[in-house]
Amino acid sequence: MDAMREMLEKRRKGMKFAGIPSFCTANDLVIEACLKQAMRFEDDVLVEATANQVNQFGGYTGMKPADYRDFVYEIADNIGFPREKIILGGDHLGPLTWQNEPEKEAMEKAVELVRLFVLAGFKKIHLDTSMRVADDPADRPLSDETIAGRGAVLYEACENAYQELLRENPGEIRPAFIIGSEVPIPGGAQTAESSISVTEPADVENTLAVYRQEFAKRGLEDAFENIIGIVVQPGVEFGDEDIFHYNRVNAVKLTTSMKKYNNIVMEGHSTDYQSPKELKEMVEDGIAILKVGPALTFSLREGLFALSLMEKQLVPVEKQANFIEVMEETMLRNPSNWQKHYHGTEKQLANKRKYSFSDRCRYYFALPEMKEAVGKLFRNLDETEIPLSMLRQYMPVQYVKVRDGILPRTARELAEDCVVHLIEDYNYATKLNYMTGDVFCC
Repeated sequence: MDAMREMLEKRRKGMKFAGIPSFCTANDLVIEACLKQAMRFEDDVLVEATANQVNQFGGYTGMKPADYRDFVYEIADNIGFPREKIILGGDHLGPLTWQNEPEKEAMEKAVELVRLFVLAGFKKIHLDTSMRVADDPADRPLSDETIAGRGAVLYEACENAYQELLRENPGEIRPAFIIGSEVPIPGGAQTAESSISVTEPADVENTLAVYRQEFAKRGLEDAFENIIGIVVQPGVEFGDEDIFHYNRVNAVKLTTSMKKYNNIVMEGHSTDYQSPKELKEMVEDGIAILKVGPALTFSLREGLFALSLMEKQLVPVEKQANFIEVMEETMLRNPSNWQKHYHGTEKQLANKRKYSFSDRCRYYFALPEMKEAVGKLFRNLDETEIPLSMLRQYMPVQYVKVRDGILPRTARELAEDCVVHLIEDYNYATKLNYMTGDVFCC
């Protein structure tokens, strides 16, 4: 049994702690950190890419689905992490990237998108057809029938691709599917809000009913044997400076209504920046798949900034990598990935480019100038050992681990551990061995 369906089986047996984190990222350092942390307990790791990041045209990472698979596998091979313990996920797969095109063209591309994800071996597929395309009416929301009908088309394309895989390998694991979409769009809220509306139970019921109806129209009555989750809004979100924390009382109508389903769990998007206690409560309440994205690279950026500040004191000016300045210059030269999302005065914009919870700087890490700056920063600090006293000032959590002999005092390990510290929150919330074991070093 694969890890996703095993999680469902545990919950059916009453193990309400069972869940799985979904790490949505295309950053090599973040992925390496996720895999290294998993090696401590021989865990499976779910790593996801969105349709914006990875698609048949390369996405903003320049990678097609097979390229992303090979990218993750190469990182795993380099650190000795077994490939078979990696679950590859595709997130928001649908016409998201082609919303400015008519339905025919957008859906043809979406069909090819999901087909390539399945053929590349991705085992968690989020089918998302909730967005309008060019010839949809702009003055009213899409009907549930339209959304589910398009979702059924994509599911059928996935099933056909899976049958191709079976001809090559009869033991190929069938993908597990997620339906539905959270509000707002991926990556966090773009404007400040006073509250977040929790998904109404009636909306979930209707979504499931309409999907069943549309699947049946295409002869896909058994599709729900492979749909293991539905995306909901449990009342969590984040923006530039704001975090909406999980309140299980506010979500109780939704979570109680979902208890009657033992073959499907809820998936929470935008769970970034929630506390370990809140994440654990979400899993206990049935939100068993916790997707996190921007918080991962936000944590990495925190570590790189801390290293950069130490570099300024330890390395001659003419040799410094100046990562903080390089990041700012890179984002100013290429504003398309933050300009529509950040608002305010020039000073406010400068702060948001560095510190916004929505973390638009994640779009820039793969650019050559950013990779060069990170590499130079690591080399500079490894050639000049960071004093423990300075490490305590700038990276107090990592200082404790270095002091206790748990963490090497190398720049790469220090930066990645900032991500590991976040990952531990998600593993604590979803895995019994983290709840009972001595996993927190500080």
